Amino acid sequence: MSTSAPDGVPTDESSSYRAIENLIAAYAELVDDGDFAGVGVLLADATFTGASGSVSGGSAIEKMLQDKVIIYEDGTPRTKHVTTNVAIEIDHDAGTAVSRSYFTALQALPDLALQPIVSGRYHDRFERRDGHWRFVERHVRTDLLGDVSRHLRDSGAD
Repeated sequence: MSTSAPDGVPTDESSSYRAIENLIAAYAELVDDGDFAGVGVLLADATFTGASGSVSGGSAIEKMLQDKVIIYEDGTPRTKHVTTNVAIEIDHDAGTAVSRSYFTALQALPDLALQPIVSGRYHDRFERRDGHWRFVERHVRTDLLGDVSRHLRDSGAD
């Protein structure tokens, strides 16, 4: 059953869940493509918090990734971020949602066999604005750390 929120936007639970799930997936795809400008657009209204502190807004998040992540000749960090165990809770009346999920980043290079390099958790907050769900916060918590020396310039684990 679909109802409408006070702003007139349909509040179909499954379509909102899917839209938020797609935002979570888009982050992994953009990072793995080395498209940090795209990450900046995706997180334009967000605060990103990780082991090295917090940054807010798309431009600051884009710069943080450019400064921190090593990019190879193919224009990518040669990683695949796998996001699992996604749990999303939506408050349609408030136009907000929270999620938590696990991530594992894999990396392979011509002289480095495919291997997991870091895993942890994402804790995200979202708001519905103008009928669209947007990130407003991404908190990254690293649980397990492998060899990130060929992925991150300062070997932190965001």
